[in-house]
Parts: sequence; structure tokens; C-alpha cells
Amino acid sequence: MEIRAAARFVRISSQKIRIIMGQVRGKKVEEALNLLSFAPQRGARILKKLINSAVANAQETAGMDVDSLYIAKVYADEGPTLKRWRPRALGRATRIRKRTSHLTVVLDEK
Repeated sequence: MEIRAAARFVRISSQKIRIIMGQVRGKKVEEALNLLSFAPQRGARILKKLINSAVANAQETAGMDVDSLYIAKVYADEGPTLKRWRPRALGRATRIRKRTSHLTVVLDEK
């Protein structure tokens, strides 16, 4: 039985968080949380919070054993992009894209 947790409209580029997701994909939950605790990236904190949410979902809704859970799927989709402008020389302006992501974690029992 699969348990999901999702975080939507997270203010981090999906390209940046996918690097961290690749490190925890397929690992046991305890090992993944330990790895994320010491990762220096900003997305590690966000992903750790999402995995903890998925673990809580597994305990409450399905009564699963936390020790047997592993990360079956983890992926980041692009969310809407906030468009901003930065003034440049000679009266010009360039676009700043503040990207967002939709993150999903799926846990399963071994």
C-alpha cells in the first residue's frame, strides 16, 4: 500500500530540488532523513519536512510500521513562475523568474 504526501507551490526551483531527491530515492526512510539532516542545500530542509509528513500519514491512516517504510517515488514538477523585473542600464529591464515547484513523496513497505 502506497502512502503519499505533497507540497505545492514551494518557492524553490524544481531543478535544484531534483538533485537532492536523487540522493534519497529508493532509500529507507530513516536513512533518507539522516542524510537530509546533514545536507547543506536549502531544499534538504523542505524535503525532510515532506518525508516526515508522509511518515505521519502512513502511521495515522494505514497504521504502517515506520521501520519498514522506504521511499518508492519522489519527484518535483514545475509550478507557476512569478515574473519580476530588474532595472538595467540605458532604461532597459530584464525579467527575473522566481520559480516554484510541486513536490510529491510516495512511501511503501518492504
